[in-house]
Amino acid sequence: MGEGAYAWGTQSFAAFDSTVLVIDTDEGLSGVGEICPLGPSYLPTYAEGARTGIELLARDLIGEDPLAIDVLNHKMDALMKGHPYVKSAIDMACWDLLGKATGLPVCELLGGRFTDQVRLFRVISRDTPDNMVAKLKDHRADGFMQFQMKVGEHPDVDIERMRAVCGELRDDEVLAADANTGWKQHEAIRVMQSTADLPLYIEQPCLSYEECLVVRQHTMQPIILDECMDSLRTLLRGVADGAMDLINLKISRAGGLTRARQIRDLCVSLGIVMTIEDTWGGEIATAAIAHLAGSTPTGFHFQSSPFHTYATISIADGGPVVKDGHMSVSTAPGLGVEPIFDVR
Repeated sequence: MGEGAYAWGTQSFAAFDSTVLVIDTDEGLSGVGEICPLGPSYLPTYAEGARTGIELLARDLIGEDPLAIDVLNHKMDALMKGHPYVKSAIDMACWDLLGKATGLPVCELLGGRFTDQVRLFRVISRDTPDNMVAKLKDHRADGFMQFQMKVGEHPDVDIERMRAVCGELRDDEVLAADANTGWKQHEAIRVMQSTADLPLYIEQPCLSYEECLVVRQHTMQPIILDECMDSLRTLLRGVADGAMDLINLKISRAGGLTRARQIRDLCVSLGIVMTIEDTWGGEIATAAIAHLAGSTPTGFHFQSSPFHTYATISIADGGPVVKDGHMSVSTAPGLGVEPIFDVR
């Protein structure tokens, strides 16, 4: 699935491979989950690995109670060390099942509904400065007021991109420049010093946590950490070091909704604001994002992404409705989506 070329950092992809998982129960209920890595070189994930890992886990999970979600997660961790993205679709499907079994939307099970409409951002894919300004205008015309521009390719060009896009930004709009780990430490420091006067957030400037921490110590701009925020331990370390102002919480990187909820709740307790999303996905993954974001206290939710609106095909009915820069949180039991099985 994809919408033209999606370019970030030094990478560009035209399509992504998504895996949909269905858990059927003896009682006649079915739960659905989705995992869609952002290609094989973004994180330690790849689509074929998700399917191979799911097949391996399924051999020992068939017959288990899918509603005993914590028990199931402990068993998955015992069966397979690491590989949280493999476990994410299974966990997501269990939450969908739990919602259908209880007659409740997943957001109610994740803590309660704080909002029916989740605030969104729109990605401005890496391009020439003029084209990126044009994309911002197009997204604004669609009702979006928050934007994430992709940088991280070349420092000098990125500075031009950031100045051009910020020059178009209105006072009531929000912009983040996401390097997706693309800069070296010295490049990130130079870019941020050269754009210190611009009203924007900087997201994941470098590959490692340590590099990002050094960059953080050289700037007053608000920092969002994403790719290196891979565990509760890293979150706690980041808070202790003062390494970031916000984090990007991705469901599949955490290992599913169960682990993502743990991180979300700790962030709320620690005062850390979150972008809530996933690596990529269609209607199923986006519905899970909507439910997690909708059950997050409003002041701690920064923004989310409507991934299914970037896709050229639909993989499920009932996906979140996107309008005026927000997406709906379903009131139907479970995730509120039903897969379309004849999609290729």
